[in-house]
Amino acid sequence: MPSPLSADRPAPQPPAYGAVDALIQRTRRLRGDVDAVRRDVLLFDGDGAGQRRQRALYELAVQYLDGLDENLGRLRAGLPDRDLGGRAAEDGTVPEATDGGCPPSPAGSAEWNLLTDECVWSDELYEIFGRPPGSAPLSLDDLPSVLLPEDQPLLTAMVTGCLVDGRAIDGEFRIVRADGRTRTLHMTGEPVLDTDGCAASMWAVLRDVTEARRAEPAVRRAGAAAVPRAEHGERTEHRTAAELQESVRPPWRGSPPLLRRGPGALDIAAHYLPSGSGGLIGGDWYDAMELPDGRTLLTVGGLTGRGVPATSATAMTLGALRGMAVAGIEPGALMGHLNQVLETSVQPVLGSALCCRFDPTTSLLSWAQAGHPAPLVFRHGSGRLLPPPDGVLLGAASHAPYEQDEVRLFPGDVLVLHTVGLTRPDARGAGPEALLALAPRFARARTAQECVRSVVEVFGGAERQDDACVLVARIGA
Repeated sequence: MPSPLSADRPAPQPPAYGAVDALIQRTRRLRGDVDAVRRDVLLFDGDGAGQRRQRALYELAVQYLDGLDENLGRLRAGLPDRDLGGRAAEDGTVPEATDGGCPPSPAGSAEWNLLTDECVWSDELYEIFGRPPGSAPLSLDDLPSVLLPEDQPLLTAMVTGCLVDGRAIDGEFRIVRADGRTRTLHMTGEPVLDTDGCAASMWAVLRDVTEARRAEPAVRRAGAAAVPRAEHGERTEHRTAAELQESVRPPWRGSPPLLRRGPGALDIAAHYLPSGSGGLIGGDWYDAMELPDGRTLLTVGGLTGRGVPATSATAMTLGALRGMAVAGIEPGALMGHLNQVLETSVQPVLGSALCCRFDPTTSLLSWAQAGHPAPLVFRHGSGRLLPPPDGVLLGAASHAPYEQDEVRLFPGDVLVLHTVGLTRPDARGAGPEALLALAPRFARARTAQECVRSVVEVFGGAERQDDACVLVARIGA
């Protein structure tokens, strides 16, 4: 029998980048599907134990897929040819993890009723805590007794914040099981309120993340070892992505030529805000163009990913969007066609988008969205979010329906479109509230460009975590 390393049977090679890229794209598509279903579940009015556990499990699934996406990204960066300790393995393989590998983290649920002192645990939770099935579950008073002493104050603070202040639980602590093994648990949950708004019970999902936490130091060491090799490639990719993004942007910068004169004319300005991290360029876009029928296309959006793959996908997406708009396809139908384009592309991606069409003769704005923040309309010193028509992320679901809505705009109104990164919770001055607070400044502004400057002053700080775009259209008299 020939040796495994003979010419007849060459040593197995690490997966090519193309294969890893395909896994990353499939993971992101699945993440989009789960997220779309999760948002539907969050809108469900029921608040029984089953519904609460279902919502928590969807949150858990999203966390798993985010972690998988992150680790696949590390794999693509070049970690497969080194072991977890940062040393090249003799046969080119990665040694198996200790303690039997790193299986998916087990998770269980619990609910503690404050009125009846009843505790309900799922079967999985008994296994996580190492307690015999059918034995009495630990009450909230007894739960700290199995924690390491230094972690007990953390659990007490989380439970107190949940029951007294109504805050959601999200934290980690370590327990010591009856067999002497120490496990790290991640706990998420929330209070269940009675008709008077007081906490009647508390439910939670607990996940055993011991193996994942053990692996983190080794992964960090391996990542540090790979940094010098990756830096050159990152610089090259950043330069290529920047050039591609520049070629995709509209031919105008900041404020385009006046698209139309007379009643209903639009004064338009836009701005791209890069992230403050200095990382790879994202896939955000903005665009405005006058269409053959006299209406005006206004659009913003963004695709998942960074670097050349994201910017090249943006070029393809924006080209398809412009073509369909010129052909007269309405925003709702356009979103449906764009969803199919992304779903069937060679490297499928997920994205959110907002497509608007303004008719100056009727002052009607027709618009549709795909998992994207709604436009804001400012009038007479106050602003409001437009109620969004239904629409899921692009590339997340086949044959998804996209509804279309209309709103009438009046002279002096200011319409603001922006991408997700502008109001993400970890961004400076984040949230739609920060945009709505600009209403007095928009009322004093004489041009759309002055409105954009106000947005950049608030949201353009160095603390930004993500790329973002903002587009402002001011309705002329």
